[in-house]
Amino acid sequence: MEFDGKVAIVTGGLSGIGRATARVLSARGATVVAAGVPPTRDCEEPLSGVEQCRLDVTDEAAIQRLVSEVVTAHGGLDIVVVAAGIQRYGTVTETTAEEWNEVLAVNVTGAFHTVKHTLPRLRARGAGSIVLVSSVQSSATQSTVAAYTTSKGAISALTRSIAIDEARHGIRANTVCPASVDTPMLRASARDFSDGSDQGAQALIESWGRMHPLGRVARPDEVAEAIAFLASDRASFITGIALPVDGGLLANLAVALPE
Repeated sequence: MEFDGKVAIVTGGLSGIGRATARVLSARGATVVAAGVPPTRDCEEPLSGVEQCRLDVTDEAAIQRLVSEVVTAHGGLDIVVVAAGIQRYGTVTETTAEEWNEVLAVNVTGAFHTVKHTLPRLRARGAGSIVLVSSVQSSATQSTVAAYTTSKGAISALTRSIAIDEARHGIRANTVCPASVDTPMLRASARDFSDGSDQGAQALIESWGRMHPLGRVARPDEVAEAIAFLASDRASFITGIALPVDGGLLANLAVALPE
């Protein structure tokens, strides 16, 4: 129960990596508020012991209200996990201004507002941990993801800035950089790029998994474990890092010798 007595907010907490993180933190003693937009399909196991609420992270006033309500109800705030994110596909020329603005609004500006309005509450505690979910695509990229990869690069840079500025307040900030993770967002993408069926999506996900040295995509709980570590006192001297959780993907060169 390493998080006993801690209060956590997890944005993007109703789906995928955020949902798995909310479950892990709660199971280890934290009071957790999971906020976000539930997926329309690919529903996961019910969250038990976790407060849940809808949140549009592009609405700064809604974030302010959430933070105020959490602190009023639970007496403070110790951990912030920023996992809200969306994916849109397209090259620079294919991506519309609307799509670009949508991705940056959710993935970057939503993160900025979440951190901006939670930091005073963490400072009031004299300590705290912020973990943002970035991606391997913050440092390498696949094709046709101009807006998404830009947003994830921004998240990693933002994390470094927070870590340096807030260290004097006893607050740590880190990011995790997953590769492919079996989430509703990944499954939606797999349906879009296959025949649209669940079977076709599953086959494509397995194909993507084989591109990782470990031979599969990650489970959300595997990324959640990395987030929980960075949020915990076990990582008390770690700040400003980008931790790959990628099955060896970034370590692997695409050019291989013949077998």
